Amino acid sequence: MKTVAVEEAEGMVLCHDLTQIVPGQFKGPAFRKGHIVRKEDIPRLRDMGKENLYVWDLSQGLVHEDEAALRIATSVAGSGIRLSGPREGKMELFTACSGLLKVNVSGLLEVNRVTGVMLASLHNHQPVPKDRLVGGTRIIPLVIEEEKLQEVLAVCQQYPPLLQVKPFKRNKVGMITTGSEVYYGRIKDGFGPVIAAKVEQTGSTLLGQLFVPDSLEMIVSAIHQLLGEGAEIIAITGGMSVDPDDLTPAGIRAAGGEVVTYGAPVLPGAMFMLAYIDDVPIMGIPGCAMYHQTSIFDLIFPRLLAGERVTREEIIQLAHGGLCAGCQTCRYPDCSFGKGC
Repeated sequence: MKTVAVEEAEGMVLCHDLTQIVPGQFKGPAFRKGHIVRKEDIPRLRDMGKENLYVWDLSQGLVHEDEAALRIATSVAGSGIRLSGPREGKMELFTACSGLLKVNVSGLLEVNRVTGVMLASLHNHQPVPKDRLVGGTRIIPLVIEEEKLQEVLAVCQQYPPLLQVKPFKRNKVGMITTGSEVYYGRIKDGFGPVIAAKVEQTGSTLLGQLFVPDSLEMIVSAIHQLLGEGAEIIAITGGMSVDPDDLTPAGIRAAGGEVVTYGAPVLPGAMFMLAYIDDVPIMGIPGCAMYHQTSIFDLIFPRLLAGERVTREEIIQLAHGGLCAGCQTCRYPDCSFGKGC
Protein backbone atom coordinates (compact mmCIF):
# COMPACT_ATOMS: atom_id res chain seq x y z
CA MET A 1 0.00 0.00 0.00
CA LYS A 2 1.28 3.45 -0.84
CA THR A 3 0.15 7.06 -1.18
CA VAL A 4 0.03 8.61 -4.65
CA ALA A 5 -1.26 11.86 -6.11
CA VAL A 6 -4.73 11.39 -7.55
CA GLU A 7 -3.48 12.25 -11.06
CA GLU A 8 -1.05 9.32 -10.85
CA ALA A 9 -3.56 6.76 -9.57
CA GLU A 10 -4.95 5.53 -12.89
CA GLY A 11 -4.85 1.70 -13.02
CA MET A 12 -4.22 1.38 -9.28
CA VAL A 13 -6.48 -0.22 -6.67
CA LEU A 14 -8.20 1.72 -3.88
CA CYS A 15 -7.38 0.43 -0.40
CA HIS A 16 -10.57 1.71 1.26
CA ASP A 17 -14.01 3.14 0.52
CA LEU A 18 -14.16 6.82 -0.47
CA THR A 19 -17.22 8.61 0.87
CA GLN A 20 -18.89 11.48 -0.95
CA ILE A 21 -21.22 13.94 0.78
CA VAL A 22 -23.62 16.15 -1.12
CA PRO A 23 -25.54 18.13 1.53
CA GLY A 24 -29.22 17.30 1.52
CA GLN A 25 -28.84 14.85 -1.39
CA PHE A 26 -26.36 12.07 -0.84
CA LYS A 27 -23.95 10.55 1.61
CA GLY A 28 -22.26 7.24 0.88
CA PRO A 29 -19.40 5.47 -0.85
CA ALA A 30 -18.67 6.97 -4.23
CA PHE A 31 -15.87 4.46 -4.80
CA ARG A 32 -15.57 1.08 -3.13
CA LYS A 33 -12.51 -0.56 -1.71
CA GLY A 34 -10.92 -2.57 -4.52
CA HIS A 35 -12.04 -0.21 -7.28
CA ILE A 36 -9.48 0.20 -10.05
CA VAL A 37 -9.08 3.92 -10.67
CA ARG A 38 -9.94 4.99 -14.24
CA LYS A 39 -8.97 8.14 -16.05
CA GLU A 40 -12.59 9.35 -15.99
CA ASP A 41 -12.70 8.95 -12.16
CA ILE A 42 -10.01 11.55 -11.54
CA PRO A 43 -12.18 14.72 -12.00
CA ARG A 44 -14.79 13.33 -9.58
CA LEU A 45 -12.12 12.43 -7.06
CA ARG A 46 -10.75 15.98 -7.30
CA ASP A 47 -14.30 17.35 -6.78
CA MET A 48 -14.47 15.24 -3.62
CA GLY A 49 -11.37 16.99 -2.35
CA LYS A 50 -9.03 14.06 -2.91
CA GLU A 51 -5.49 15.12 -3.73
CA ASN A 52 -3.87 11.83 -2.67
CA LEU A 53 -5.06 8.22 -2.47
CA TYR A 54 -4.06 5.06 -0.64
CA VAL A 55 -3.62 2.45 -3.39
CA TRP A 56 -2.00 -0.78 -4.48
CA ASP A 57 -0.03 -0.51 -7.71
CA LEU A 58 -0.90 -3.41 -10.02
CA SER A 59 2.21 -2.74 -12.05
CA GLN A 60 4.28 -4.02 -9.12
CA GLY A 61 3.51 -7.71 -9.69
CA LEU A 62 0.07 -7.61 -8.01
CA VAL A 63 -3.19 -9.04 -9.38
CA HIS A 64 -6.60 -7.54 -8.61
CA GLU A 65 -9.15 -9.76 -6.84
CA ASP A 66 -11.48 -9.92 -9.85
CA GLU A 67 -8.78 -11.05 -12.25
CA ALA A 68 -7.34 -13.48 -9.70
CA ALA A 69 -10.72 -15.10 -9.04
CA LEU A 70 -11.39 -15.43 -12.76
CA ARG A 71 -8.05 -17.08 -13.41
CA ILE A 72 -8.47 -19.51 -10.52
CA ALA A 73 -12.04 -20.43 -11.49
CA THR A 74 -10.99 -21.00 -15.10
CA SER A 75 -8.27 -23.39 -13.94
CA VAL A 76 -10.62 -25.20 -11.55
CA ALA A 77 -13.55 -25.76 -13.92
CA GLY A 78 -13.75 -28.99 -15.89
CA SER A 79 -16.40 -30.32 -18.23
CA GLY A 80 -19.99 -29.63 -17.27
CA ILE A 81 -19.11 -26.48 -15.31
CA ARG A 82 -19.89 -22.87 -16.28
CA LEU A 83 -18.53 -19.73 -14.65
CA SER A 84 -20.33 -16.66 -13.36
CA GLY A 85 -18.66 -13.42 -12.33
CA PRO A 86 -16.50 -11.93 -11.11
CA ARG A 87 -18.70 -9.96 -8.73
CA GLU A 88 -17.21 -8.26 -5.68
CA GLY A 89 -14.05 -10.30 -6.14
CA LYS A 90 -15.86 -13.67 -6.24
CA MET A 91 -16.36 -16.24 -8.98
CA GLU A 92 -19.16 -18.80 -8.82
CA LEU A 93 -19.19 -22.19 -10.53
CA PHE A 94 -22.50 -23.62 -11.78
CA THR A 95 -23.44 -26.88 -13.46
CA ALA A 96 -23.85 -26.69 -17.22
CA CYS A 97 -25.74 -30.00 -17.26
CA SER A 98 -27.29 -32.48 -14.85
CA GLY A 99 -25.18 -35.40 -13.72
CA LEU A 100 -22.74 -36.52 -11.05
CA LEU A 101 -20.62 -33.85 -9.35
CA LYS A 102 -16.96 -34.82 -9.14
CA VAL A 103 -14.65 -32.93 -6.77
CA ASN A 104 -10.95 -33.70 -6.56
CA VAL A 105 -10.85 -33.41 -2.78
CA SER A 106 -7.05 -33.63 -2.53
CA GLY A 107 -6.66 -30.76 -5.00
CA LEU A 108 -9.37 -28.75 -3.26
CA LEU A 109 -7.45 -28.97 0.02
CA GLU A 110 -4.14 -28.08 -1.64
CA VAL A 111 -5.62 -24.89 -3.14
CA ASN A 112 -6.85 -23.84 0.29
CA ARG A 113 -3.42 -24.42 1.79
CA VAL A 114 -2.16 -21.43 -0.20
CA THR A 115 -2.49 -18.44 2.12
CA GLY A 116 -4.91 -15.78 0.94
CA VAL A 117 -6.95 -18.03 -1.38
CA MET A 118 -10.22 -19.88 -0.84
CA LEU A 119 -12.11 -22.43 -2.92
CA ALA A 120 -15.30 -24.08 -1.63
CA SER A 121 -17.50 -26.75 -3.18
CA LEU A 122 -20.45 -28.99 -2.55
CA HIS A 123 -19.76 -32.57 -1.52
CA ASN A 124 -18.23 -35.00 -3.98
CA HIS A 125 -20.22 -37.78 -5.72
CA GLN A 126 -23.69 -36.26 -5.51
CA PRO A 127 -26.28 -35.95 -8.27
CA VAL A 128 -26.82 -32.35 -9.32
CA PRO A 129 -29.30 -30.67 -11.67
CA LYS A 130 -28.38 -28.19 -14.36
CA ASP A 131 -27.67 -24.62 -13.14
CA ARG A 132 -26.86 -25.70 -9.57
CA LEU A 133 -24.26 -23.63 -7.71
CA VAL A 134 -21.50 -26.12 -6.86
CA GLY A 135 -18.45 -23.98 -6.05
CA GLY A 136 -17.04 -20.54 -5.40
CA THR A 137 -13.60 -18.97 -5.20
CA ARG A 138 -11.92 -15.69 -4.36
CA ILE A 139 -8.76 -14.28 -2.84
CA ILE A 140 -8.96 -12.90 0.67
CA PRO A 141 -7.07 -9.60 0.19
CA LEU A 142 -7.91 -7.13 -2.56
CA VAL A 143 -4.76 -8.02 -4.47
CA ILE A 144 -2.43 -11.00 -4.58
CA GLU A 145 1.13 -11.44 -5.72
CA GLU A 146 1.43 -12.93 -9.20
CA GLU A 147 3.89 -15.46 -7.80
CA LYS A 148 1.36 -16.74 -5.25
CA LEU A 149 -1.38 -16.86 -7.87
CA GLN A 150 0.88 -18.97 -10.07
CA GLU A 151 1.28 -21.34 -7.12
CA VAL A 152 -2.49 -21.83 -7.02
CA LEU A 153 -2.73 -22.36 -10.76
CA ALA A 154 0.04 -24.95 -10.57
CA VAL A 155 -1.99 -26.88 -8.00
CA CYS A 156 -5.02 -26.80 -10.32
CA GLN A 157 -2.90 -28.22 -13.13
CA GLN A 158 -1.65 -30.96 -10.83
CA TYR A 159 -5.21 -32.13 -9.99
CA PRO A 160 -7.20 -31.71 -13.21
CA PRO A 161 -10.06 -31.17 -13.16
CA LEU A 162 -10.84 -29.99 -9.67
CA LEU A 163 -14.57 -29.70 -10.38
CA GLN A 164 -16.55 -31.37 -13.14
CA VAL A 165 -19.97 -32.85 -13.85
CA LYS A 166 -20.23 -36.26 -15.46
CA PRO A 167 -23.53 -36.46 -17.39
CA PHE A 168 -25.74 -39.43 -16.64
CA LYS A 169 -25.83 -42.02 -19.40
CA ARG A 170 -29.19 -43.35 -20.53
CA ASN A 171 -28.56 -46.91 -19.44
CA LYS A 172 -30.68 -49.98 -20.02
CA VAL A 173 -31.45 -51.29 -16.55
CA GLY A 174 -32.64 -54.82 -15.87
CA MET A 175 -34.38 -55.78 -12.62
CA ILE A 176 -34.75 -59.20 -11.01
CA THR A 177 -36.93 -59.81 -7.96
CA THR A 178 -36.20 -63.00 -6.03
CA GLY A 179 -38.31 -64.77 -3.44
CA SER A 180 -40.71 -67.70 -3.66
CA GLU A 181 -43.36 -65.75 -1.72
CA VAL A 182 -43.53 -63.15 -4.51
CA TYR A 183 -42.98 -65.60 -7.39
CA TYR A 184 -45.92 -67.77 -6.33
CA GLY A 185 -48.17 -64.79 -5.58
CA ARG A 186 -48.39 -65.19 -1.84
CA ILE A 187 -47.42 -61.53 -1.33
CA LYS A 188 -47.34 -58.53 -3.63
CA ASP A 189 -43.98 -57.18 -4.79
CA GLY A 190 -43.16 -53.78 -3.31
CA PHE A 191 -39.71 -53.35 -4.82
CA GLY A 192 -40.58 -52.94 -8.48
CA PRO A 193 -42.42 -49.60 -8.39
CA VAL A 194 -39.74 -48.04 -6.14
CA ILE A 195 -36.77 -49.02 -8.30
CA ALA A 196 -38.63 -48.37 -11.56
CA ALA A 197 -39.50 -44.82 -10.51
CA LYS A 198 -35.89 -44.03 -9.59
CA VAL A 199 -34.59 -45.48 -12.85
CA GLU A 200 -37.06 -43.48 -14.94
CA GLN A 201 -36.28 -40.25 -13.08
CA THR A 202 -32.72 -40.44 -14.41
CA GLY A 203 -33.80 -40.87 -18.02
CA SER A 204 -32.69 -44.49 -18.18
CA THR A 205 -34.84 -47.35 -19.48
CA LEU A 206 -36.11 -50.27 -17.42
CA LEU A 207 -35.85 -53.35 -19.64
CA GLY A 208 -38.30 -55.20 -17.46
CA GLN A 209 -38.68 -57.00 -14.16
CA LEU A 210 -38.10 -60.74 -13.93
CA PHE A 211 -39.52 -62.72 -11.01
CA VAL A 212 -37.73 -65.85 -9.81
CA PRO A 213 -38.18 -68.12 -6.79
CA ASP A 214 -35.48 -68.95 -4.27
CA SER A 215 -33.60 -71.01 -6.81
CA LEU A 216 -29.90 -70.60 -7.52
CA GLU A 217 -30.28 -71.88 -11.07
CA MET A 218 -33.16 -69.55 -11.90
CA ILE A 219 -31.36 -66.50 -10.47
CA VAL A 220 -28.34 -67.29 -12.65
CA SER A 221 -30.58 -67.84 -15.69
CA ALA A 222 -32.36 -64.49 -15.13
CA ILE A 223 -29.05 -62.61 -14.89
CA HIS A 224 -27.81 -64.16 -18.13
CA GLN A 225 -31.15 -63.42 -19.82
CA LEU A 226 -30.88 -59.72 -18.99
CA LEU A 227 -27.26 -59.63 -20.13
CA GLY A 228 -28.36 -61.16 -23.42
CA GLU A 229 -31.03 -58.46 -23.77
CA GLY A 230 -28.38 -55.75 -23.50
CA ALA A 231 -28.73 -54.74 -19.85
CA GLU A 232 -26.02 -52.26 -18.86
CA ILE A 233 -26.90 -52.30 -15.14
CA ILE A 234 -28.73 -55.07 -13.27
CA ALA A 235 -30.56 -54.53 -9.97
CA ILE A 236 -31.57 -57.60 -7.98
CA THR A 237 -34.07 -57.11 -5.17
CA GLY A 238 -34.83 -59.54 -2.39
CA GLY A 239 -32.89 -62.45 -0.99
CA MET A 240 -30.07 -60.36 0.49
CA SER A 241 -30.20 -61.44 4.15
CA VAL A 242 -28.34 -64.33 5.80
CA ASP A 243 -31.35 -66.65 5.86
CA PRO A 244 -30.66 -70.03 4.22
CA ASP A 245 -33.35 -69.41 1.59
CA ASP A 246 -31.88 -66.05 0.54
CA LEU A 247 -29.75 -67.00 -2.45
CA THR A 248 -29.19 -63.70 -4.28
CA PRO A 249 -25.49 -63.28 -3.28
CA ALA A 250 -24.76 -66.89 -4.22
CA GLY A 251 -26.65 -66.43 -7.48
CA ILE A 252 -24.62 -63.37 -8.42
CA ARG A 253 -21.40 -65.27 -7.76
CA ALA A 254 -22.59 -68.33 -9.66
CA ALA A 255 -23.48 -66.17 -12.66
CA GLY A 256 -19.86 -65.07 -12.89
CA GLY A 257 -20.02 -61.92 -10.81
CA GLU A 258 -16.73 -60.48 -9.63
CA VAL A 259 -17.73 -59.32 -6.15
CA VAL A 260 -16.62 -55.85 -5.06
CA THR A 261 -18.37 -56.04 -1.72
CA TYR A 262 -21.07 -57.90 0.15
CA GLY A 263 -21.93 -55.50 2.93
CA ALA A 264 -21.58 -51.73 3.17
CA PRO A 265 -21.03 -49.33 6.12
CA VAL A 266 -24.31 -47.58 5.31
CA LEU A 267 -27.65 -47.48 7.11
CA PRO A 268 -30.03 -48.08 5.50
CA GLY A 269 -28.19 -50.45 3.18
CA ALA A 270 -25.80 -52.63 5.18
CA MET A 271 -26.65 -55.85 3.26
CA PHE A 272 -25.85 -54.30 -0.14
CA MET A 273 -23.85 -56.24 -2.71
CA LEU A 274 -21.97 -54.94 -5.73
CA ALA A 275 -20.37 -57.14 -8.36
CA TYR A 276 -19.39 -56.90 -12.01
CA ILE A 277 -19.77 -59.30 -14.91
CA ASP A 278 -17.29 -57.85 -17.37
CA ASP A 279 -18.27 -54.15 -17.34
CA VAL A 280 -21.89 -54.64 -16.24
CA PRO A 281 -22.52 -53.77 -12.57
CA ILE A 282 -24.81 -56.12 -10.64
CA MET A 283 -26.41 -54.67 -7.52
CA GLY A 284 -27.91 -56.81 -4.78
CA ILE A 285 -30.34 -54.41 -3.13
CA PRO A 286 -31.46 -55.07 0.46
CA GLY A 287 -35.04 -54.72 1.63
CA CYS A 288 -34.45 -51.29 3.21
CA ALA A 289 -34.56 -49.70 -0.25
CA MET A 290 -38.26 -50.57 -0.40
CA TYR A 291 -39.12 -48.82 2.87
CA HIS A 292 -36.73 -45.87 3.06
CA GLN A 293 -36.91 -42.95 0.67
CA THR A 294 -33.10 -42.80 0.54
CA SER A 295 -30.74 -45.73 0.92
CA ILE A 296 -27.48 -47.22 -0.37
CA PHE A 297 -29.12 -47.52 -3.80
CA ASP A 298 -29.29 -43.73 -4.08
CA LEU A 299 -25.58 -43.42 -3.30
CA ILE A 300 -24.31 -46.02 -5.77
CA PHE A 301 -26.77 -45.91 -8.67
CA PRO A 302 -25.89 -42.32 -9.77
CA ARG A 303 -22.21 -43.25 -9.92
CA LEU A 304 -22.97 -46.23 -12.13
CA LEU A 305 -25.09 -44.02 -14.40
CA ALA A 306 -22.10 -41.71 -14.79
CA GLY A 307 -20.01 -44.63 -16.00
CA GLU A 308 -17.86 -45.02 -12.90
CA ARG A 309 -16.56 -48.36 -11.67
CA VAL A 310 -17.03 -48.23 -7.90
CA THR A 311 -14.33 -49.82 -5.75
CA ARG A 312 -14.47 -51.47 -2.35
CA GLU A 313 -12.32 -48.71 -0.87
CA GLU A 314 -14.82 -46.10 -2.03
CA ILE A 315 -17.65 -48.03 -0.39
CA ILE A 316 -15.63 -48.27 2.83
CA GLN A 317 -15.24 -44.48 2.79
CA LEU A 318 -19.02 -44.13 2.85
CA ALA A 319 -18.88 -45.00 6.56
CA HIS A 320 -18.23 -41.34 7.38
CA GLY A 321 -21.67 -39.92 6.63
CA GLY A 322 -23.13 -43.34 5.96
CA LEU A 323 -25.79 -43.06 8.66
CA CYS A 324 -29.04 -41.57 7.36
CA ALA A 325 -30.51 -39.19 9.94
CA GLY A 326 -34.04 -40.24 9.00
CA CYS A 327 -35.33 -36.68 8.70
CA GLN A 328 -39.10 -36.30 8.71
CA THR A 329 -38.79 -34.55 5.35
CA CYS A 330 -36.01 -36.08 3.26
CA ARG A 331 -33.64 -33.48 1.80
CA TYR A 332 -31.22 -35.82 0.06
CA PRO A 333 -28.84 -35.03 -1.64
CA ASP A 334 -28.77 -31.75 0.32
CA CYS A 335 -27.66 -33.45 3.50
CA SER A 336 -24.71 -35.34 4.99
CA PHE A 337 -25.85 -38.83 3.95
CA GLY A 338 -23.17 -40.62 1.96
CA LYS A 339 -20.87 -37.60 1.85
CA GLY A 340 -17.80 -39.12 3.51
CA CYS A 341 -15.77 -39.37 0.30
